[in-house]
Amino acid sequence: MFQQEGHLKIDGASIYYEVSGDPTGKPLLFLHGGLGCMYDLNPLLDFVPNGYKVISVDFRGHGQSTIGELPLSYQRYQEDIEALLSHLKVTRYSIFGFSDGGIVAYRLASAHPDSVEKVVTLGSQWRLTENDPVEPILSSLSVEMSREKFPKDVSRYEEINPQPDFSTLIDRVKAVWLDRSETGYPFNQMTNITCPVLIIRGDNDFLFSREEATYLVDLLPDSAFMNVPFSEHATHQEHPEMIGLALNQFL
Repeated sequence: MFQQEGHLKIDGASIYYEVSGDPTGKPLLFLHGGLGCMYDLNPLLDFVPNGYKVISVDFRGHGQSTIGELPLSYQRYQEDIEALLSHLKVTRYSIFGFSDGGIVAYRLASAHPDSVEKVVTLGSQWRLTENDPVEPILSSLSVEMSREKFPKDVSRYEEINPQPDFSTLIDRVKAVWLDRSETGYPFNQMTNITCPVLIIRGDNDFLFSREEATYLVDLLPDSAFMNVPFSEHATHQEHPEMIGLALNQFL
C-alpha cells in the first residue's frame, strides 16, 4: 500500500522517492538500473514479505529526479541515498538492486556494514576490468539506439522527468559505467561486505558473465548465487515471479 512520496533537495538536485508497505516495517531499499526508474521494479512489490517498508528511489537524473550540475557517479548515487536515508531516519535496512542499483547496493553495504542487513542484486557487475568485453557495449549506446531498443522507457522518461534531456542523461550515465576510479565500481571495497548477499543473474545476461558472478560468490563470505535460465539482463521483468519468490525467501 502506498504511504508517502516526496522530493528531497540534495546538492543541487531534487531526488524523488516513494515509501510503501508496512509503515512500521523493516526498511527495504529498491534501487533501479541505469536509464530506468523506480517503476521498473514494481513487478516485485507484491512479493515483498509482510513486515517490510519499501523505499523506492529515482537516481539523480532518472525518473522524476532532476540531474543537477554535479557529475554522475556510483559514489554520487550512494551519497544521495545516504542523504535520503538520513532524512527518513533509517539506520538499518536491506536492499534490492537491479544492475546499477545493485552496484550502489554493494557500495552501501561495503561502506556501512553495520547498517545493511541483507542485499539482493540482479545483473549487477562489481568491477570493470582493463579491456573488459562489456566496455564497447556500454560505450556504444546512443540516443538513437535507445529510442529504437527501449522506446517505452525513453518515452516514460520524457513524460515524467521534470527537466528531460535524454541526450545529456545518456552521456553522463555512460561516464558512470566507464568510471574505473574510486567513485565508480566497488571492486576493492567488496571484502568489507559482511551481510548475507544473494547474487542473481539471467543466464543470457551479456553484461554480467557467469564467471564474474561465481568469482564474486567465492569472494563474499556469506553469499548465494542464483542463475536464471532462459533470461537476459532484466530478469525481473521477464520472470517477476521467479525473482520475487527468491527475494521473498531470502529476506
